[in-house]
Amino acid sequence: MNIMIVGVGGQGTLLASRILGKVAIKEGYDVKVSEVHGMSQRGGSVVTYVKYGDKVYSPIIDRGESDLILAFEMLEAMRALPYLKKGGK
Repeated sequence: MNIMIVGVGGQGTLLASRILGKVAIKEGYDVKVSEVHGMSQRGGSVVTYVKYGDKVYSPIIDRGESDLILAFEMLEAMRALPYLKKGGK
């Protein structure tokens, strides 16, 4: 499962990715969590990736690979849309 969490600094995107990662680990999955770019200061764009499954080799999600985008801010959601796979949510 490939999940992008997007928002701006101060909204809790980093905390959300860490919580989601810990839950997936407790469920027995291999997990990779990564802050890819952005500034985690108030107001700066923040993008994190959470990948989990039987075996995860890379923390990066490329365009068209995200199963789910969790957006805390509408503009960041629009920026992330190219990463959503066909049939993703």
